[in-house]
Formats: sequence, C-alpha cells, structure tokens
Amino acid sequence: MESYRKLVRDKIPEILDKKGVPYEQRTASGEEYRMELVKKLAEEAGEFNEAGAPEELADVLEVIDALLALPEYANVRELQRIKRAERGGFDAKIILKGEK
Repeated sequence: MESYRKLVRDKIPEILDKKGVPYEQRTASGEEYRMELVKKLAEEAGEFNEAGAPEELADVLEVIDALLALPEYANVRELQRIKRAERGGFDAKIILKGEK
C-alpha cells in the first residue's frame, strides 16, 4: 500500500469516509500550513505543466487563493500591480531569443 502525507482539500476526508478508505487526519500549524501550501503549489503547477487541463489550472488557483489569505502574502496583489506597471504583463506575447 502506498503511503502519503500531504495537505488535501477540505472535503477529502468526507469522500474517503464514504469510500471506506482508512486514514489519519490532523490540522496543520500556521507555519506548517504555509509550507504545505507552497509544496502543494509546486505539485499542482507540475500537474498543470504536464496536462495543461483547465481542471489543473483551477487547482493551482485554489492553492494561490489559500496563500493569498495568509497575512504574510496580504500585499501580493499590490506587488503584482507594481511589477505590471514597471515591467508589463504578458499581453504582448513576446518571446525573446538570446544568449546568457
């Protein structure tokens, strides 16, 4: 049997209960939660990179929303606005080619 230890969506325990799947559950501490969200973001971004499916992008956004709700990331939208004003976005679809 494969083992795992990861942050899951809120309704996953309920789904596992209905399927009769055994598991252990606990609530993450504040810093642990942040670290697990960062790991989950990498996991979901990797899945989106592989599949490119809208469902995978929805998962990425769900994790980003959870991160944005944390106090340490409260100003991220403002930082995004500043960076867009200074460097632009990706609207022009520019691809650069060069050497480093």
